[in-house]
Amino acid sequence: MKKPADPTLKAQRAARDRLIRRERQERARAEAAEVAAGVAETVSLSRARGAAVTGPADRARAGPHRRQTGLETLAARGRITSEAMVAGVRYGDAYRRVKHEARLPSSLAPRLGGAFTEPDGRSVMAQAERTAAARLRLAGWREILSRHPDLVTACDLICGEEMTPREAAGADREAVRLETLVRVALDLLAAEP
Repeated sequence: MKKPADPTLKAQRAARDRLIRRERQERARAEAAEVAAGVAETVSLSRARGAAVTGPADRARAGPHRRQTGLETLAARGRITSEAMVAGVRYGDAYRRVKHEARLPSSLAPRLGGAFTEPDGRSVMAQAERTAAARLRLAGWREILSRHPDLVTACDLICGEEMTPREAAGADREAVRLETLVRVALDLLAAEP
């Protein structure tokens, strides 16, 4: 036969459970506050370096932050047209394709996960053709810019490296100059079919 439960013992257990639950909630709130402070510090340091970072609209709510590219920053401020944005995205895609051109693997390179496997000839050729086409497009766009070193460098930094003008230039005066160069270059690229 089962003994009836002691009411004071039952009340003590309920109080203990409430205290444990409250302690866990307070710990979770403290941890969330520490994380939010760390994210805020990281975002403010990135912004101080010139990066454009978007975050939640309501600062009280936690949410994801995303670093904006230079083109996104200029477009959000209304400094470039949608045609210039498209031209900048194309330039950046070609630039990154050529810059990060994949090399054929060496048979002397250490391998993770096993022995050397010969790359598929079709995929290697297709990749090489896409890179060659990107190299030709990039050269054509640089010809449109008359290979002017300032215009090409501005496009490489803002469109290709995806830096904001302030990140690329460092100083505010130079950032304004770089932004002007990018706007001129993108207008030239957007005018060409």
